[in-house]
Amino acid sequence: MKRREILKSLTVLPLGGSVLHAIGKTRSDRNAALTPWNKANNIYESIGATPLINARGTVTIIGASRVWPEVLEAMDAASQHYVQLDELMDKVGDRLGELTGTEWGFVSAGASAAVTAATAACVTGGDPDKLWQVPNLAGMKDEVVITNYSRTAYDAGAKAVGVKMVEVSTPEELALALGPRTAMVLVLAGARSEEGPLSIREIAKHTKPLNIPIFVDAAAEGLEVPNPHITQGADLVAYSGGKYLRGPQCAGLLLGRKDLIQAARIAMAPHHGFGRGFKVGREEILGMLTAVEMWLKQDHKAIMQQWVAKLEHIAQPLKGISGVKADIRMPRGRSNHSPSLRVEWDMQQIPLTGYDMEQLLWNSTPRIAVSGAGSFLPFPPNMQPNISIGSSQFNDGDEKIVAQRVAEILKNPTPPNPVPTAAPSVNLTGQWDLEMHFSASVVNQKLVFEQQNGDSNLQGTHFASFGDRDLFGELHGSDILFRSSYTKEGVRLNFEFTGTVTSNSEMGGAVSLGEYGTASWKAKRRDYKA
Repeated sequence: MKRREILKSLTVLPLGGSVLHAIGKTRSDRNAALTPWNKANNIYESIGATPLINARGTVTIIGASRVWPEVLEAMDAASQHYVQLDELMDKVGDRLGELTGTEWGFVSAGASAAVTAATAACVTGGDPDKLWQVPNLAGMKDEVVITNYSRTAYDAGAKAVGVKMVEVSTPEELALALGPRTAMVLVLAGARSEEGPLSIREIAKHTKPLNIPIFVDAAAEGLEVPNPHITQGADLVAYSGGKYLRGPQCAGLLLGRKDLIQAARIAMAPHHGFGRGFKVGREEILGMLTAVEMWLKQDHKAIMQQWVAKLEHIAQPLKGISGVKADIRMPRGRSNHSPSLRVEWDMQQIPLTGYDMEQLLWNSTPRIAVSGAGSFLPFPPNMQPNISIGSSQFNDGDEKIVAQRVAEILKNPTPPNPVPTAAPSVNLTGQWDLEMHFSASVVNQKLVFEQQNGDSNLQGTHFASFGDRDLFGELHGSDILFRSSYTKEGVRLNFEFTGTVTSNSEMGGAVSLGEYGTASWKAKRRDYKA
């Protein structure tokens, strides 16, 4: 089918019709299997960026998932014509409701944006006057109750509206927390949302009589019909479009109660006010709808078998390496439902940590991302002799490259970083005035070290701007490394300091801020004066 014919078919698409049917299969090259990494044809290298093989999974920072070819076709076709976005959202909302067995649906700018949209809907109820007041919530419902197991970095999506997060750990605390200021209850999908004292079913017993909505963050899940979370009592459920569903990277879904989703739509772009920045174009809207249709057509059991076969291919050459064990682990639960290969080794025979292996693969040609590589997690780095490999985002042939490179490293291990042995040059015990040089600011903080004489190990406290946090590290000669971390209430602040102690009273160097880039630092020993 030629492009002109595609466009003609879209103009007569019935309201309840399938986007897939309208698009058809237009380009044989998009239907062909994607080739393995190739230096000659990779678009990222043309601008100096390094492409990679994704052996981790649907992690946003390394590209998330492979988009269905049909989704690309839908986005391409949508870009050729114009449409009134509210009208398009109405029709797509109806269609999403039909496909997913829910009242209605909304295409958001990702799952995190769906969290924000849901919160704004429950706070404002679709009242434009209140929308223009956000994030000043005076006179409105300004609290979101959240279960303790649901605290994540994605709380920020709700907090962006200006609400106060009220954490509860027991049914008794839940009952006391609910009241006239409660906008909604936020729950993270998982084992504890399905079973236990604060499951969705149990929460609903408290919220339904008070007409307080339950919102479920199911970002990394696939779609099930009927929806398991709504069946248990939830009112709204959010999904990432660019993860398991293989839709547009910058799209997501909000499914559930029609009245609340309409209020969420009003709060988001293209409407002006608080939500204008959460824009979704006509391309993402139809691309996301196509991804849902594609998802519901798939033989997911067969896809799982293909993923497992690729992991078996990687495991095979590892079986003959002394001290190495490789086991395929099947997924549990709904989130990130894909298999992984856990590779373990004896450090007496293979002197590598998991972090060493991550670095060696990351610095390979081609670059390969396994375990936490590329996203600064886990923190601190994995010092145990193991890595995890996922196959769900492989292009055809990637498994052969990964199998060869992992086997090569384990057969001829060369640690990327020598183990330091020098005795510490000074004792750092005491308080230090810390100066942090960020990209556009200089901030004064404080360090307190505890160090036994002659011992390289450091511990203490990093008094930072957001909160105080323990620090741990080592001093070998004049080379220092220490890490501090603040992870309460879903916050992710993980700093790794490296540098040189230049005297008994001064030191400095570079600091990795994790996902927030890098900075420089210098510190002076506190000079106490009478």
